[in-house]
Amino acid sequence: MAQQQSLQKQYQLIKIYETLLNEIDVGVHVIDQHGKTLIYNKKMMAIESLSKEDVLSKDFLDVFMFEEGQGSTLLQALHHEKAFKNMKQTYFNNKGNEITTINDTFPIYDEGVVIGAIEIAKDVTKIERLIKKNMSRDGHTRYTFESIIGESPAIKDVVENTKRATRTPSSVLIIGETGTGKELFAQSIHHGSDRSSAPFISQNCAALPETLIESLLFGTKKGAFTGATEKPGLFEQAEGGTLLLDEINALSPMLQAKLLRAIQEKSIRRIGDTVDRKVNVRIISTMNEDPIEAIANHRLRKDLFYRLGVVSLFIPPLRERKEDIMLLVSHFINKYNALFQMDVQGVSSEVEALLLSYDWPGNVRELEHVIEGAMNLLMDEHTIEVSHLPYHFRHKTQFNYHSGHDTSQISHATDEMKQPLRPLKDYLLEAESYYINKALERHDHHMTNTARALGLSRQSLQYRIKRLQERT
Repeated sequence: MAQQQSLQKQYQLIKIYETLLNEIDVGVHVIDQHGKTLIYNKKMMAIESLSKEDVLSKDFLDVFMFEEGQGSTLLQALHHEKAFKNMKQTYFNNKGNEITTINDTFPIYDEGVVIGAIEIAKDVTKIERLIKKNMSRDGHTRYTFESIIGESPAIKDVVENTKRATRTPSSVLIIGETGTGKELFAQSIHHGSDRSSAPFISQNCAALPETLIESLLFGTKKGAFTGATEKPGLFEQAEGGTLLLDEINALSPMLQAKLLRAIQEKSIRRIGDTVDRKVNVRIISTMNEDPIEAIANHRLRKDLFYRLGVVSLFIPPLRERKEDIMLLVSHFINKYNALFQMDVQGVSSEVEALLLSYDWPGNVRELEHVIEGAMNLLMDEHTIEVSHLPYHFRHKTQFNYHSGHDTSQISHATDEMKQPLRPLKDYLLEAESYYINKALERHDHHMTNTARALGLSRQSLQYRIKRLQERT
């Protein structure tokens, strides 16, 4: 009886350990003295895109691969009794997927003898890919002044001022709301300058943690910190060309001070280095708020603003150049016609009135998303109607339309805006019902063909239809 109770307690203790291992938000990988996996928790499976069956009881090197000269910290902990703290490691699983983690790794001892090793890992794969995306760019621009669409006086004035800025190497600060196309103007400046044959490097300052931004901008010296290699930063990568710093006001005061020094001295110092390196880079920066307000709220240093804003350009929001809306609509329709292999000719008069009366808080980017969303709902039609516009857009739009056209669809959308918001599940059901009905119409209500087009089984489609009918 006592032995049975002891076994039960051991079993319960094992269950507690299993639950703990699978619920913590770090990867855990344990190997035995032969290099075979003993423990492999859920978080590690997610990080490495593998299942337990792929890894457990398998030889570590049969599952994971490392580039030449890059050994496994887990095997080094086992074979050389070495411990590692905050060590960055990049390797590949047996499917060829690249993985980057920050690890704490230790040998496991039993009475002074190494019986295995444990690795506790944090996933930084996405961040590393973002860094590599910036570091591996070919340095060329996609946009020129010809890419800027608009005939309104507001956009023509800023284009003219921007063209003048191409003649000098002075710093340029581009100010505009989110979605106005600030990078398009930055690339046009680079392309039109005498630096056009040199690299154009872009970095969103709000996209990465402060510690990574600093090493990304200024580079690192080998040994500066655990895992640091000799790596040039974006200033050096952009040598002779242009460095675009997007959302400059997202940088910390410390980094803003370091950036100011780099601009003033025209030199940078890699993290961990003692040598200053001269750089010849034109700085273009962007902000999505008024710089005076950013300075007042301590999000932007005043002295840095004076350095960055030698030339200041203000990109007008779309609501201030509504005469450009239909030109942009035509451009986006042509773009997505090519991408989706469609033949949409334009928008209805009701949709045109709707687009022209809206204030566009998301600016050109929001307009593009509305057109793309509408074209996803078209079947065989060649004109975008009000019913094709994204549901959320129709329900948040208020406008007046007095041109004598049929306004029944528009009035309906306006009336709906006055109603209280419905529960999300009701909205999702309506959207699902609309999309399934459109698919059924396109396939002449042939259940099997419709299910195949929607990526569902026939039974699943029938269940969804029945459920929707019961709720209406």
